[in-house]
Order: sequence, then structure tokens, then C-alpha cells
Amino acid sequence: MRRFAIWLGIFLLVFGAALWLVSLRPAPEAITYGVSFTKLQADELGLDWKKVYLAMLDDLGVRHVRLAAHWPMVEPERDVYDFSALDFQIREASERDAEIILAVGRRLPRWPECHTPRWVGYMSWEEQKMELRQYLAAVIERYKDEKVLTYWQVENEPYLEVFARQFCGELDEDFLKEEIALVRSLDPTRPVLVTDSGNLGTWYGAYTAGDAFGTSVYVHFWTPELGQFKTILPPAFYRIKTNLAQLLFGAKPVFLIELSGEPWLIEPIVETPVEAQLWRMDIEKFNDILAYAEKTRLDTQYLWGPEWWYYMKEQGHPEFWDRAKELFTH
Repeated sequence: MRRFAIWLGIFLLVFGAALWLVSLRPAPEAITYGVSFTKLQADELGLDWKKVYLAMLDDLGVRHVRLAAHWPMVEPERDVYDFSALDFQIREASERDAEIILAVGRRLPRWPECHTPRWVGYMSWEEQKMELRQYLAAVIERYKDEKVLTYWQVENEPYLEVFARQFCGELDEDFLKEEIALVRSLDPTRPVLVTDSGNLGTWYGAYTAGDAFGTSVYVHFWTPELGQFKTILPPAFYRIKTNLAQLLFGAKPVFLIELSGEPWLIEPIVETPVEAQLWRMDIEKFNDILAYAEKTRLDTQYLWGPEWWYYMKEQGHPEFWDRAKELFTH
């Protein structure tokens, strides 16, 4: 028994030392901050989405934006495309020398994760794939000559099957690979970004599929069963995963593509009292999230929630908007 305890102690020491070594990652000289923006969220909050978007570019000074080409927005009727919203967003970003990551596919940012036009109805998955190929081709062809565009993101956290399964079903990995190949064939000049959950994802599938990799980082949570709680994962967890992925599968750009910057809710924001929103995300938690993310040592970080910051400013709580402004103007 004593010998077992000694060997166990040695193993734990060696394992701990190995983890510490793998967690070492130099701090970047500076962090490049960006945001994820969707018309979908601004509309849900009852905001003038163009006004929010321009304020984000001009008042906050954002110069790195992740946009989403939601399928229902782009193709509201079968074979009838409406690019007006994306045209506006890309044009305004271009005029300000901003950089854009454009996400394409069925599974894109914002609930319910998988966004399908109503006209799809009860089409089989095989029929849906045919329509998705056409939608992808239409988006890529329209924007592939835009200099402001730096990455195509294909799908959003496609390997996170435990979340929104009722809307997304099981991952069709062969079709994901086909989507990536299609994007590359239509625009061989730009790299493809694939993302995975930071808290729950293994990263293997997403990291190996793309030319760049993006992870999400969520710090403060709330559920009816557990109430409010903070992640038990330390920032070193992300340094270890990043270092191991680059060591095992080759070096490539790694972004913190989705950093939680709004309250964790299970009901629509506009139906939640402002006091409840502030209980789940106040300025102290907001700053705690920024400090946590800084310790991941990832040098490019896209915040999640500019539409909510603007909404809260309209509700008499400008502290989130003002704090974000400090990030983008330094």
C-alpha cells in the first residue's frame, strides 16, 4: 500500500509538471479585439440594426467584425436572394478599413443555432443539402472579391451536437467537409475558419478541418436548477488545449471567436426584466470575463454581445458600451 502511494504521488507530480509545461504560452504584446454582430439579434431586441451597426463601427471604433449570412435572411424565398443587409454591413466596414469574417452555412451564430428558411418546410436532408449548396455558392460568388473579407467561417461549432439537437439533428460530417471543399473551390484565395466549443468541444474535428480555428469562451452561467455559477475551468485549460492542438495537428491561427459578453438567459432578453439581466451580467462580471480571456493568451478575441450593450445603453445602463469602447480605442 505504501509503495502504491509513493508511485501514485510520483505519477501525480510528473503529470502536474507536464500539464504546467503544456500550459506555458507567452502573453501577446497586445490583444486584437473584435465583435460578432447579427441583424437577427438587433431585430429581436427591437433596435434599428443599421444604427447599432454604425454606432459599433464609429462610436466603439470596432475594426474586426464577424458577420453571419443567415440562410433565411439571404434566401427568404426559394431561389430569391436578398443581399441588402449584408451588402450594407460589408460596404460600411470596407469604407472604414475594417476586417470581416463572414460565416456561412446552416448552423450559424444565435439561437436556434441552425437557421433554415420556412420554405424548406419538410424537405428531406438530401433535398436540403442541394439547396444549401446553391445558397453557399451564391454567397461566396457575391463576396469573394471584397477585400475587406479575411476569412470564410463554415458553419458554427458544428461538432457541438449536445446543444440544439432538436433544431440541428446529428452532424453530417461528410457534408461539412463538402461545404468546406466547396468554399475553397469557389474562393481559393481565402482561408477557411472552423469553430468549436471551448468548454465542451474536443477541438479535433474542427481544428483539423480548417485553415484556422476559433473557440468560444463562456465564463458565467445560469440555469433554473443551479442558479448562477462560474466555470470551474481555469484559463490554463485553453492554453493547454491550444498548445496540444498545435503540437499534434500543426500550427495555425487560433482565435477566441466568441467571448461571452451578455447575460446567460433561457428566455428572450426583451421579456427579461433589466434587473434580472444585470443580476446575471453586471459590469463586474463583464470585467471578470475580459480578465479571464486575457489569461488564455489568445491574441485575437471577438466579443459576443454588442447588440445587448447598445440595448442596455438605451435602458440607461451605458457601462458595458463604455467599457467596450475602451478596448477598441486603445
